[in-house]
Amino acid sequence: MKTFDVLVIGKGNAALCAALSARDTGVEVGMLEAATVEESGGNSRFAGGVMRFAYDSVEDLQKITDIPEDEAKDTDWDSNTIDEFYEDLYRVTNYRTDPDLSEALITKSHEGMVWARSQGARFIPNYGSQSKMINGKRVFHGRFPLTVNGGGAGLVEDLTKTAEKKGVSIFYETRAVSLIYDGQRVLGVRAKQKGELVEFHAKAVILACGGFEANPEWRTRYLGPGWELAKVRGTRHNLGEGIKMALDIGACPYGNWSGRHAVSWERHAPEFGVVENSHDPYRHSYPLSIMINAEGKRFVDEGEDFYNYTYAKYGAEVLKQPGQFAWQVFDAKVRPLLRKEYSGRNVTKIKANTLEELAEKMEGVNAKGFLKTVREYNAAVKKDVEFNEGLRDGRCTEGIEPTKSNWANTIDTAPFEAFGVTCGITFTFGGLRINHQTGQVLDLGYAPIPGLYAAGELVGGIFYFNYPAGTGLVSGLVFGRIAGSGAAAAINAG
Repeated sequence: MKTFDVLVIGKGNAALCAALSARDTGVEVGMLEAATVEESGGNSRFAGGVMRFAYDSVEDLQKITDIPEDEAKDTDWDSNTIDEFYEDLYRVTNYRTDPDLSEALITKSHEGMVWARSQGARFIPNYGSQSKMINGKRVFHGRFPLTVNGGGAGLVEDLTKTAEKKGVSIFYETRAVSLIYDGQRVLGVRAKQKGELVEFHAKAVILACGGFEANPEWRTRYLGPGWELAKVRGTRHNLGEGIKMALDIGACPYGNWSGRHAVSWERHAPEFGVVENSHDPYRHSYPLSIMINAEGKRFVDEGEDFYNYTYAKYGAEVLKQPGQFAWQVFDAKVRPLLRKEYSGRNVTKIKANTLEELAEKMEGVNAKGFLKTVREYNAAVKKDVEFNEGLRDGRCTEGIEPTKSNWANTIDTAPFEAFGVTCGITFTFGGLRINHQTGQVLDLGYAPIPGLYAAGELVGGIFYFNYPAGTGLVSGLVFGRIAGSGAAAAINAG
């Protein structure tokens, strides 16, 4: 039996932020990680690393990363004011996001980024995927101009080093299985440590061990039939156990339990994510494509918005299609604009010099249906509107369903290429109800459960139906800090 002041379950971004926030108050902190050292870090290890936080100007960005003055002046850094952040989050969640949680997330996001830098996290401008040269000037778009140096894996590595330096005790291959609860307060956890049942006692427990996206039984139960067939983008260890432990002692479930972040993903990707190649299966250039199902038909508005506002919901649309797959079809005009993952290894791709040849090569697709779809689509493109991939250009289609709202180009220039995709699930939206000021888990009567806190993807109520890119890591950061400081404050208050 081991005893700590604060015990954190998990070792991803939210867990590490909680541990560091608590440790900086002087309390003793332990962390339990189900994975091995090599596999540790939760879903955060697989994240692309973009960060959506509130900022008004480049001066706000310079508090988070070093940007030379000439570069600061000669670049359009976009903005993501508090009001703009609210607008995006409320819009993509159909105005269902919890107002208290979203206020905490948004208003504390910039200070959280500054704090993360002080804890060893390194951020750099996101030139690769969120900026374009327009009329000789670099212009950022999408409202998140910074990314983590080294992606999510780099963030976990940097925060882990800091946690170790500050004396946080980390126990690997130690999976928490139940809370120690006396009917009034949480006193620790029981865990399986390399096959042995052990107990860890603590004055406060912070659950930060992810959602249930790696659990096919729970996916089918809560997301619906067919979801057991989805690929898992991230860790195999997020099985919903943290949520279950809390529900078992009377915690209140909250949020969009049938909702999830799910994307268009390499059709033949492995069952779970592979950290070393975590970005390779991305297929995020679909706004420049037409997406085709087995019947040869389009089924979404590929150009509804920039990919970072639609990618998290379009994976579910792919999963709904016959055979749970689709093809993203491009012609030579836009091929140079595709993200680098399309040129990587292990890509399901076909190439042809005619559309008829492409149709015959597209495995599982009705060739006649596809050719009919392309003819109708090409005829519907508004060719008098100028194409500009760096803006919502309004180059759309007319007279067909589904419409394409932006970036509609005719598919008529050889060679033609098609990329096979399926659904990759990232995380689930349902979880526990917490107090937004302290991170404390609430019971069925909305009263706080003494000694129990939560942060990260197992917190419900923030995301509904969809997700604005870059918000997940920042949410974990913000609510990890809140939970860590909330737990430590309660302990220090006696």
